[in-house]
Amino acid sequence: MQAIGLTRADRWLAGVARGRGAILMLHHVRPDAGRGFAPNALLEVTPAFLDEVLTLAAELGFVFVPLDEVPQRLADPRPDTAPFLALTFDDGYRDNVVHAQPVLERHGAPWTVFVTTGFADRTARLWWLELEEAVRRLDQVAVMEGGFAFSHPARTDAEKQAAFDGLYWALRSGPEERLLSVIASLAGQAGVNSRALVEELCLDWDEIAALARVPGVTIGAHTLTHPMLAKHDATRAREEIERSRAIIAERIGRPVRHFAYPVGDPTSAGPREFAIAREAGFATAVTTRPGHLFPEHARHLTALPRVSLNGLYQTKTAARALLSGVPFLLWNRGRRLNVG
Repeated sequence: MQAIGLTRADRWLAGVARGRGAILMLHHVRPDAGRGFAPNALLEVTPAFLDEVLTLAAELGFVFVPLDEVPQRLADPRPDTAPFLALTFDDGYRDNVVHAQPVLERHGAPWTVFVTTGFADRTARLWWLELEEAVRRLDQVAVMEGGFAFSHPARTDAEKQAAFDGLYWALRSGPEERLLSVIASLAGQAGVNSRALVEELCLDWDEIAALARVPGVTIGAHTLTHPMLAKHDATRAREEIERSRAIIAERIGRPVRHFAYPVGDPTSAGPREFAIAREAGFATAVTTRPGHLFPEHARHLTALPRVSLNGLYQTKTAARALLSGVPFLLWNRGRRLNVG
């Protein structure tokens, strides 16, 4: 980001790197808690930074649009249209309403909240936050379960970060059943109440129904239990996608046209999931694969990339680089499409 800013590549390469528009991906929006150990900090930005990004986007000529407009804008043959920006928020966190909504309304920016039904009805788990809280409370992270063993000291912030990273990636590389079981065991050791964590952070159905009535807000689907879909068989993946849509539609009293794949990287969502979402009739489905949107994406509307506002890079330099598309030109090695 710094190199792009220093070389002004975000200015002179933007014409090549910036597509027709982009979809921003956010999770938490809330004031900085100032924690030393914060392994999930990349998933949260401050209201002030969100405001700065939207101000900069408007200055750069972006127009804010709802997801419903994205397909037609990608199909528009005119090359000189203003770039667009659609804003999306994953999981259904309460801080989106408390802290993000006032900023979005000031900028007249429509937005989409992707709801995991199990978070709304308190039956699914925020396992990555359970792991963070367990490591925060423990001085030694030690688990042994079903042939999986891990042990690491966790007395200092640095040790806790190393323990979190080591365990997180070891579990992510294996079956999701093991990940959930091991983290549940560790949360039990640390006295972490999984349900209370969801109740504290996530919107309930009454709040979601109220939000759905707010002008400019779209509610999308984000599965039943937030699984890494590609790790499960097709029957489970289809149920997670289709049933979540039906439940949300019934709860809010209107159709659900957009979907977000949990985790959303190539190990969690690929061609099989893209096809299921397309067959289910979603107008769009979004991944976490990084990139801007180009006319070619009009043929892959259930495999759209997004631009993550990363909480570790909350600077105007970083925001300008992300909006230019240059980091993704480099990341994707010049490819516009990454749908395999």
